[in-house]
Amino acid sequence: MPDAWRGHRTVDGRRYNPPVDLFDPPTSDPSRQQAAPPGRTAAGPRPPLADRMRPRTLDEVLGQAHLIGPGKVLRRALEDGALHSMILWGPPGTGKTTLASLMARVAGAHFVTFSAVLSGVKEIRQVTSEAEAERRARGRRTILFVDEIHRFNRAQQDAFLPHVEKGTIVLVGATTENPSFEVNSALLSRCRVYVLKPLDEDDVSAILERALADAERGVGGAGVTLDPDARHLIARLANGDARNALNVLELAVELARAEGGPGGPRVTVAGIREAAQRRALLYDKAGEEHYNLISALHKSLRDSDPDGALYWLGRMLESGEDPLYVARRLVRFASEDVGNADPLALGITLGAKDAYHFLGTPEGELALAQAACYLALAPKSNAVYAAFNAVKRDIADRPAEPVPHHIRNAPTGLMASLGYGRDYEYAHDAPDALVDQEHLPDALRGRTYYQPTDRGAEKDMMTRLHAWRQWRAARRARVGSEGGP
Repeated sequence: MPDAWRGHRTVDGRRYNPPVDLFDPPTSDPSRQQAAPPGRTAAGPRPPLADRMRPRTLDEVLGQAHLIGPGKVLRRALEDGALHSMILWGPPGTGKTTLASLMARVAGAHFVTFSAVLSGVKEIRQVTSEAEAERRARGRRTILFVDEIHRFNRAQQDAFLPHVEKGTIVLVGATTENPSFEVNSALLSRCRVYVLKPLDEDDVSAILERALADAERGVGGAGVTLDPDARHLIARLANGDARNALNVLELAVELARAEGGPGGPRVTVAGIREAAQRRALLYDKAGEEHYNLISALHKSLRDSDPDGALYWLGRMLESGEDPLYVARRLVRFASEDVGNADPLALGITLGAKDAYHFLGTPEGELALAQAACYLALAPKSNAVYAAFNAVKRDIADRPAEPVPHHIRNAPTGLMASLGYGRDYEYAHDAPDALVDQEHLPDALRGRTYYQPTDRGAEKDMMTRLHAWRQWRAARRARVGSEGGP
C-alpha cells in the first residue's frame, strides 16, 4: 500500500490519519478489540459510521455507475492511469470525497485534502510547492482535493491555474453548486466536469444492509435488528444522501441500545423518526437548487397545475426559504402570467403577502397556498408582460423621442406660445369620450404594443380595444378623404 495512504496531510499543518479500518486491515488482536468500550477504540472515540463505511475500492461504491461502472469514462481513465483535473458536481452524500480518495489509491498518487472554507492563496502556494517537491523527489503526482471549491473567490481559483497547466497538481474540486456559476471559466476550461447523481433508494438500502452486516466497521457487532419498514423509511428520508442515511441509522441504533428490550436492540419506524427528527431537504437559497425550485413553482402555476404548484411551494417553505420571497414571486406571477385575464389575481397575491405579515409561520403559509391555487386556476395572459417588454426594447433601441406638443402641459405663457397643449382634445367633452389624437412620438406613430388575449376578463378588454382601434382607423380614413389635417 502506498505510503501516502498511511497519513493524508492537510494544508493547515495538521495530519489527518484515516481510521485504520478504512484503509488498513483491522487488527487481529482480540484483546485490543475487547478493551475498548462501545463507540470507542483503544486509540480514542470511534469515527462516525458514515466515515467508517466509506468504500475502500471502486467496486464497493454504490451509485454513479454512469461514471465508474465497468468500461465507463471515469473508471477507464483511472485504470489507465490517465489522471486529469476535474470537478465533481453533485448533491451531498453522493461520494465526491470517496471518489477523490480512491483515485489516488488506484493511481498510487500523493493525496492532499484542501478545504476552501479554511484556506487561501498562501496555503495554495504552500501545497503546490510541496507537490512540485514530491514530483521531483519521488516522481509521484499529487492529487489536490478541494472540498467546496465554490467557496473560493475568483483570485483564489486563479491561483490554481498555472499549477494545473504545468501538471504540478491534479486538481479535483468537489461542489454541490453548479460549476457554470461558481467556478471561473478559465479554471473550468482546464477541468472535466463529472455530474454525480443522488443515490436511489435501492442503493441507500444496500448501504444500510452493508453497515448492519459489518461487525468491524459497521454496527453488526451490536446485534441490532432493523425493521424492513424502518429501513425503507431511512432510504426515503435520506434524499439520495448516503451520509445522511448512515448518520440516522447510527443514532437510531444508539437509541435502541439505550432502551434495551427483549431480543436485543430493535430499530423501528418510530425510532427512525425520532433519530431523523426532520428530513434534510436539499436546498441552498443562494445556489442552483433555489432557482430550480422557484422555476418549478412558476411553471406549475403557468401550466394551471395547482397540485404541482402546492408541492413546490411546500418544498421551498419546508426547506427554509423566506416566505416573503415566495410571496413576492406570486405577486410577480399575478402580473406577468395572469395579467388582465384576471385582474383580481394581483389583489389576491398582495392580500396573501399581507396575511403572512400578519400571521407569520405556520398560519400565514396557508394564505400563500391559497394564492398559489388561485393563480394556477386563473385564466392566463402574458399580454401586458409582452407589451411592456416591447416598449422597453423600443426605449433601449431608439433615442429619447420628444413628447408630442399637443399632449404637453402649458403652465406658463411662454410654453403656450411655443405650442404646448395646442389642439389637445379633452376626451370627456367628446361623444362617448372618444377622441382621435396621437399619443406616441412621431417616430413610433402607428405602433401597437398591447395585444389582449381572448381569455378571462381580457376578452372584454380585447373587444373594447378592437372597437376603439377600428373607430380611430375609420375616422382617420374619413378625415383623410375629406382633406382634413
